[in-house]
Amino acid sequence: MPRNNLAFAVDFPSFMEAAPLLHRLCGSIGTAKIGVELFTRDGPTAVTAASALGLDVFLDLKLHDIPETVDRAVANACALGVRFLTLHTSGGRTMLERAASRCAKENTGLTLLGVTVLTSLDRGDLEALGIDLEPAALVVRLARLAFDAGIRGVVCSANEVARVRRALGPDVFLVTPGIRPSGTSAGDQKRVATPASAISYGANLLVVGRPIRDAADPVAAANAIVAEIDMALALKSTT
Repeated sequence: MPRNNLAFAVDFPSFMEAAPLLHRLCGSIGTAKIGVELFTRDGPTAVTAASALGLDVFLDLKLHDIPETVDRAVANACALGVRFLTLHTSGGRTMLERAASRCAKENTGLTLLGVTVLTSLDRGDLEALGIDLEPAALVVRLARLAFDAGIRGVVCSANEVARVRRALGPDVFLVTPGIRPSGTSAGDQKRVATPASAISYGANLLVVGRPIRDAADPVAAANAIVAEIDMALALKSTT
């Protein structure tokens, strides 16, 4: 179902504020992405509540710590029953390997997603960090590091999806944030794409927040994105 290719970013201060909209959207989306803003307020309660609506939960905590700490955090996420969990690929190979090993040991169906380069960053931002690479080149390097360490999911912008797909092949699960339907504002995102283009480049899961949340009719906005995903998937299947 094409709605399973859409994750809604539940960017609200609390689950109480998010709940009315999630109830309306649960028939139009497959996954609820819970980030640090909501998780630091409501914690596991938010995960349980989203799961109760029949949604997969994408826990977007972007873990980046010493290997032992990340290992234990992955175990806790498995116990919560989440479907996806993010961690920063820049945490290094040992951290990534420990996370992958713990995920395999728990065997709950969790997919770890390695975050490469945030979509709010461009070449100038990387240079300020002392990194003399184009974002796309750094994304591919970090994605390969994660994949070789046993992480089978990668988060990257639509600008890099095709390159990562070519580099890592069909077995990597690619998640693309920074999705902006035609005519909507890019906001603070610097590397964005439409739903159709992201799917055509090889993305498996699209993350959309504000274009749905802030729409006059959020359900209609979500359904329009799902329809665009459906058309893009159909076109891919014929080429």
